[in-house]
Amino acid sequence: MPSHAHTTSAAPPSGAPSDDPLERERAHLRSSRAALRAMREDVESLDLTDVAGTWVSAEVLRKQIENRVTALADLAHTPLFFGRLDYRHPVGGEQAEGAAGERFYIGRRHVHDADGDPLVIDWRAPVSQAFYRAGRTDPMGVERRRRFGYTGGELTAYEDEHLTDPAEADTASALLAAEIEKPRVGPMRDIVATIQPEQDEIVRAGVTGSVCVQGAPGTGKTAVGLHRVAYLLYAHRDRLARTGTLVLGPNRSFLRYIEQVLPALGEVDVAQATVEDLVAHVPVRAADPAESARLKGDARMAEVLRRAVRSGVRMPTEPCVVVRGSRRWRIPAYELQEIVEELLSRDIRYGAAREALPQRIAHAVLVKMENGGEAPDDRVQDAVARAQPVKAAVKELWPPVDPVKLVYRLLGDAEFLAECADGVLSEEEQRAVRWPGPVRSVKSAPWTAADAVLVDEAADLVRRTPSLGHVVLDEAQDLSPMQYRAVGRRCTTGSVTVLGDIAQGTTPWATASWAEALRHLGKPEAVVDELTRSFRVPGEVITYASRLLPSIAPGLAPASSVREAAGALEVRRVPLPELPEDSAVRDLAALDRAAGLAGPAGHPALDAAVVTACRDALEREGSVGLIAADARIPSLAAALRSAGMPFLDPGDETSAGARLTLVPASLAKGLEYDQVVLDEPAAVVAGEPDERTGLRRLYVLLTRAVSGLTMVHSQPLPAQLG
Repeated sequence: MPSHAHTTSAAPPSGAPSDDPLERERAHLRSSRAALRAMREDVESLDLTDVAGTWVSAEVLRKQIENRVTALADLAHTPLFFGRLDYRHPVGGEQAEGAAGERFYIGRRHVHDADGDPLVIDWRAPVSQAFYRAGRTDPMGVERRRRFGYTGGELTAYEDEHLTDPAEADTASALLAAEIEKPRVGPMRDIVATIQPEQDEIVRAGVTGSVCVQGAPGTGKTAVGLHRVAYLLYAHRDRLARTGTLVLGPNRSFLRYIEQVLPALGEVDVAQATVEDLVAHVPVRAADPAESARLKGDARMAEVLRRAVRSGVRMPTEPCVVVRGSRRWRIPAYELQEIVEELLSRDIRYGAAREALPQRIAHAVLVKMENGGEAPDDRVQDAVARAQPVKAAVKELWPPVDPVKLVYRLLGDAEFLAECADGVLSEEEQRAVRWPGPVRSVKSAPWTAADAVLVDEAADLVRRTPSLGHVVLDEAQDLSPMQYRAVGRRCTTGSVTVLGDIAQGTTPWATASWAEALRHLGKPEAVVDELTRSFRVPGEVITYASRLLPSIAPGLAPASSVREAAGALEVRRVPLPELPEDSAVRDLAALDRAAGLAGPAGHPALDAAVVTACRDALEREGSVGLIAADARIPSLAAALRSAGMPFLDPGDETSAGARLTLVPASLAKGLEYDQVVLDEPAAVVAGEPDERTGLRRLYVLLTRAVSGLTMVHSQPLPAQLG
């Protein structure tokens, strides 16, 4: 620990003055917690009787009060403040205004005393920015930065950095390193105390600009995205309260894992969902083959759907005659055609055009009425638009479209698909897109996840999808172009933070480049930032995993780790069982069958070795994740039960008494564990549609470990790993 770091285990008698700096900091923590309790009690004591004019406004106010009370909760094991800034003199700019000689405690939320004086400054406030960005080359007016260390919610250490002292130029922060490496038992926690300068720049980027983060494993991109939401809500609360914010994750397990981060930062009103939740227009009850899913996710399907939606529009063959009193007003077919063609040329939403059509016809009638010497007003136009002949003409020329029924027809009717996909999809591609057999009804249709996205696209072509103020899209590299479009229409008038890693794309349609992804998202102007310093994955592990990069993402720079942990990587080989000498048993598939890996019984020797590796991992501190190919999960689950080792499912909250999680490879993305036991890499690769996708999946699994990775295998490792 550096010379300016201090710890203690003793405290003076209660109420006694102390010259111990650590005890003075503890006293400030006690005062801050008491003030936070008082702030919460003040809110709880508010009398809302007769405050609101209507029951609606009363309910809104009650909800706001509830959220405020929740945000002011004092979380016992969550440090209220984690740093202190001692300013020497103002340096100009908003963050140091009036800060000469003052000190500020930096924490998760603002806390003030009874007089309104701040005891803790919110980490998002301008004055707090120096805590993350000040350095010896640019102290930003800070003389001393103090970091605090906690154990179980108790302040146990502090560490000072004198930013203007040349003698400390090469001093590393032991408390910062300890916080980064702290064992991970429970859900994902915030990184507010450890945000690095390059991360802080992304977090504090403006609300009107969209940001894309290419982040190598362990660089904190997910945490950066969540902290960015918290920052934007702090800096632009009124704006985002009206328009809303949304965090999108790859699956429910991932969302359960991250769900505690924002509440710990005082933000309790941010929606979280998966892309599948966004497009849940139909019940998904089937899965597409890889090629079918890839084609349904292709951006060309947007044009096919656009044609399908407009396919019912008909050009008139008869006039529209409207009777008003004793007179008949006739709109000839050629005039009706001009109106229809004009609406088609404007390329507005189908539903909006259909609503405009009766008004256009009514306006044409009013022009004739005026030419005939009458003086109609707007009420007459509305009445004409509602007249039965006009309504009948609209129904004939511009019939209503049900998005679900439209996609049902498109995927089940070969002739209709051929008509809409002419020149867009080849005949072979059309066959791959269509459902394989006849379908009796919309309710019994074999809807897939990719079909639901098509329905969402059709629904937006009919009626504009409401836009949010800000969307965070995590693990974005796995989205298809059509899924990007589904997300993009949720933030057409807002901004987006895109988080991902090209090397971790594990779908056949995985993103090839961020420029392409951002174009589909409708945000081609978004700034692309790259994070390559891994804080989570030990150097030995990330270096080993990076051997796969030339095969899975040739243009991507390998990550470097700020952490070196000797012995973080261990490879255990389990000998294959004795095989028959029959020369037919040669290829890996035959070896796999002979070893029993393809069957439900599994490979007893391998299973036993994996169980042993899990026992060894549980001897160490923190969470343990046993990750395996999906097909291997039943066998490993049975082996763990036989060994009397309870385990959790992905997303279940770990605790001191339940630290082992059994994780299918398909659900591991975005999760992290202190110790990872990785079962049979060859089975992981073989479980994917192609080798590149399999190696990308393996890259994901190799980089889930925070402290140590134990790889257990019987089949040969992929050649790329040496």
